[in-house]
Amino acid sequence: TCERYELDGGDLLIVEVQPSFSTPVRYRGRTFIRIGPRRDIATIDEERILSEKRMSNMATFDASPCYNAKINDIYLDIIKNEYIPKAVDTEELEKDTRNIEQQMASLGLYDIEHNCPTNACIVLFGKNPKQFLYGAYLQYVRFIGLDKGAEIDDDKPFYECLAKMMPKLEAFIDYGVVKTSPVAISTLREKNQSNYPKDALRELVLNACMHRDYQANMPTRFYQFTDRIEIMNPGGLYGNARPENFPKINDYRNPIIAEAMKVLGYVNMFNRGVNQVLSILQDNGNPEAIFNLNLITAFEVVVETSSDKNFLLRFNNDKKDDVEQEKGLSQTLKGTKSNVNIE
Repeated sequence: TCERYELDGGDLLIVEVQPSFSTPVRYRGRTFIRIGPRRDIATIDEERILSEKRMSNMATFDASPCYNAKINDIYLDIIKNEYIPKAVDTEELEKDTRNIEQQMASLGLYDIEHNCPTNACIVLFGKNPKQFLYGAYLQYVRFIGLDKGAEIDDDKPFYECLAKMMPKLEAFIDYGVVKTSPVAISTLREKNQSNYPKDALRELVLNACMHRDYQANMPTRFYQFTDRIEIMNPGGLYGNARPENFPKINDYRNPIIAEAMKVLGYVNMFNRGVNQVLSILQDNGNPEAIFNLNLITAFEVVVETSSDKNFLLRFNNDKKDDVEQEKGLSQTLKGTKSNVNIE
């Protein structure tokens, strides 16, 4: 986590690094180790030792073996051709003579001892995750009204693994949820405004899928009402994250899934997501997102639709700031001109 503080003497940047429960940790596709005075890139045997150490600790559910699953229950081609080349440095991968199970084990996707994929592997690359983890899917419902008692206009479950679900979910948000229309901002000018900014919804849905409790039977909920969207995932704040320090402090219930989503390019793991969402919503004219942290066993965020009034208020404030900046620049130039004439 990174925090910046502005002090009288200058800016202070505090970086806090917590030890990983999911080893080995890769940086730019390589695993670096330190044994005594030696610092080096881990060999294949050293990576195996680290993998065995992780399995013995078994700190998180996603690192646990999915006992009933077999190698045929996962999309092996996606792991081989798309994930591993992104997760492992090209030079290191060319030297790697291990079989696919051992390669997957080094990434937390396979349990060598029990000869089966891990829960993270099933969530990320399983052909049918719901077969092994009943709640591992996302449920979208659009209601024509203000509560769950209203008539249902659309119902779309997303049952696939995250590697296949995310591209489809992004396209669905772009074309099935977000609606854009021109809004008059003056007599002769218009500007496009969306009911919801797609980047904010994308970030919130990704976080819900990444941080949810996959031991729960409840799906990730993506409910759209006439005036708002509610996104809820099973599993409340986890680890060091608490209501009193949210969103400054984050923690990972599923570190292997989080790392994989970072490798695939969906998240950055810089603890900036919530702040980015708030900024994007403000720019689009939406009210500030409401985070419900009191459900204990679930996490919910509510995003209200944008209104012309909010959008115009934001636009007018930006326009006012521009005018003030122009005035300041004009005064500065005028003062500079006066000084030149005096000299």
